[in-house]
Amino acid sequence: MDELIPLSNAALGRMPDRVRVPGYDRKALSAGIVHIGLGNFHRAHQAWYLHRLFDLGLCHDWAIIGAGVRRNDAVTRDRLIAQDCLTTLVELDPAGMSAEICGSMIDFLPVEDGNGALIKAMTDPAIRIVALTVTEGGYYIDAVTGAFDTAHPDIVHDAAHPDSPRTAFGAMVAALKQRRATGAGPFTGQSCDNLQGNGAVLRQAVVGLARLSDPDLADWIDNNCSFPNAMVDCIVPATGPRELELVKGFGIADAAPVTHENFRQWVIEDDFCNGRPDWDKTGATFTDRVHDFETMKLRILNGGHQVIAVPGEILGINSIAETMQNPAIRGLLRKVMTDEVARHVAPVPGFTALEYLDLIDRRFSNPEIADTTRRVAFDGSSRQTGFVIPSIRDGLRSGAPVTGLALVSALWARYCQGTREDGSSVDPNDPHWETLHTTAQKARKRPRAWLEMEQYYGDLATQTPFAEAFDGWLSMINAKGTEAAISAYLQGEGVSR
Repeated sequence: MDELIPLSNAALGRMPDRVRVPGYDRKALSAGIVHIGLGNFHRAHQAWYLHRLFDLGLCHDWAIIGAGVRRNDAVTRDRLIAQDCLTTLVELDPAGMSAEICGSMIDFLPVEDGNGALIKAMTDPAIRIVALTVTEGGYYIDAVTGAFDTAHPDIVHDAAHPDSPRTAFGAMVAALKQRRATGAGPFTGQSCDNLQGNGAVLRQAVVGLARLSDPDLADWIDNNCSFPNAMVDCIVPATGPRELELVKGFGIADAAPVTHENFRQWVIEDDFCNGRPDWDKTGATFTDRVHDFETMKLRILNGGHQVIAVPGEILGINSIAETMQNPAIRGLLRKVMTDEVARHVAPVPGFTALEYLDLIDRRFSNPEIADTTRRVAFDGSSRQTGFVIPSIRDGLRSGAPVTGLALVSALWARYCQGTREDGSSVDPNDPHWETLHTTAQKARKRPRAWLEMEQYYGDLATQTPFAEAFDGWLSMINAKGTEAAISAYLQGEGVSR
């Protein structure tokens, strides 16, 4: 192999012909967005839309300044700063891989206690959008009420120390306080996480935190800032040794490459208080029907991921694509989604729910995507509650079947017992693993104990059609195994209406 070219601004002109490079002058870009949470998903999704917009010669005053509020964000910063904040994106298309260098991010702020650099950057009047990808579980939501969790230690700290906050939301409040004082005005807060009504959830966090220390500021933020809802979609695996080798195959030395599928979607409510880039010119959709798009995606794609990843992990299957080669797991996905989920999902322009399911089936089956079952099964306490349980409640309200969804919940309980069927241990895979594991052990003898975790299931332990089905499935899984239980479901056992 020829010598690898280290990724940098200076090296863009020397990249192999088959690698697409920025067609714009990065030195002429200026920042308009601070983005908090520079993980793989952001760099393959939001940053790409902006990068392609720059390639059209548009919106060059909307470049991204990256930021993070967690200690491990500093590792990402070091890697990206060393390569001028460039990222190689490798598209994993079964028809053939391609590589593109994304250059829409121009700086990455120091990651520090008190978030001083982040606050200062957000006070700049040129910054008109502050965007976030901080994961579904990062918004301090009380799992029972759905309200902002004002008792969380991080929130208690930020309310008491508003000038040196721990959280992204505290930093946003501190910056907005200064912007109000200087006349710089409001900015748009833009969530890019997989949450129903993610803009409303972000508003709840920012305004709710401000109200704990400065009610007048909270009112000003609520009345002047905007928080558009959005749906984001692209399957983006974690970067490991395989991904590092893939980028080397293109002749590039990149310490932080990102691989992704050959599909992206971004549906956004057009509610920006201080301007926005023309993302629609590179494929994003502005619409007042974000809720319908996000319901389809969260229930079928994200919910579907939970349906297949958890039994895949129990059975020792490594990747999502490999789970789709297992007839039982693939059958479980198709039947649960067709019979119990899709009926509650409204069509959107371009797709009915079942047409979208066909698309998801193909995407999950992409053999080039080395997305692990462990990654997808991570944080079930947020993902099961956000993506699966709402479909259970829809079914109970309408009298529709919930038997398969009860099986999905029983499989999650079995997973949290902490062992696979081959006897290997499941390393902790949830921020609340200790509670989940302890409860899963209790549920071996009394299955209903799992549903009595009201922080996740609310009153579902008292909803007889669902709870009895759950009891039966968990007992069968424990006695006969995962595939036997799935087979019984596929053969129509335990069906209730």
